[in-house]
Amino acid sequence: MLWSLLSVVGAGYLILAAFLFVFQANYVFFPSRVMGATPADAALEYEDVSLQTEDGESLHGWFIPAAEADLTLLFLHGNAGNISHRLESLRIFHELGLNSLIVDYRGYGRSTGKPSEQGTYRDAQAAWQHLVEHRGTPPDRIVIFGRSLGGSVAVWLAAQQAAGGLIIESTPTSIPDVGAKIYPFLPVRLLARIHYDAVGLIGEIQSPVLVVHSREDEIIPYTHGERLFQAAREPKTMLPIRGDHNAGFLISGQDYVQGLQEFLDRLP
Repeated sequence: MLWSLLSVVGAGYLILAAFLFVFQANYVFFPSRVMGATPADAALEYEDVSLQTEDGESLHGWFIPAAEADLTLLFLHGNAGNISHRLESLRIFHELGLNSLIVDYRGYGRSTGKPSEQGTYRDAQAAWQHLVEHRGTPPDRIVIFGRSLGGSVAVWLAAQQAAGGLIIESTPTSIPDVGAKIYPFLPVRLLARIHYDAVGLIGEIQSPVLVVHSREDEIIPYTHGERLFQAAREPKTMLPIRGDHNAGFLISGQDYVQGLQEFLDRLP
């Protein structure tokens, strides 16, 4: 009887591990094809942008100009929804006097394809090339901004390119680190096929770095932000905010905006 019970439990454990291994992309990416709004709904002028990736996907994005902007922000959003759910941030960046380019990853919004770790890296590279090659933006006038999983993509891109600055907000150190906390009973690090190893890459970045994280983040604990900050090179700044994972930047209000402004003002 005991042996039968152990066999059932063991089989269930193996099935769960196999399921997590095969379908782990379903636990990381939550794209939406429904476009809920445009920057015009936030009283922002914008330009529809269509980009081509090196592997043939077509990406949809928006370019939001700001009058007399000296810096352009490349916005890499998180793992859920699409660009139409980021209007509050686009408004903040516009009020800070920044041009903004936000692009949906493959499989999100109106972009073709299916999301993957390597795919998001290619998508970020395509957005960078659009700014540098198509719009003629000097690399040192581009600030790469990533929120949540987008912060991991931003770290990767900033390690490849000499940007003017990098801002990461509510970003995990790595996907295995997140998974190991959620599934402590599974060998997540052995099963992981998606890594987003931000903490392993951030030390390679030469640009000034701002790490933004809420002490109250219920999804990506504040310790992730602390570890990323510790691993980054100087010059670097830590901006603690308050509030939950998705709304912390809004809840923190002027403290958040002022923190971004102070970092931007210090850029060369």
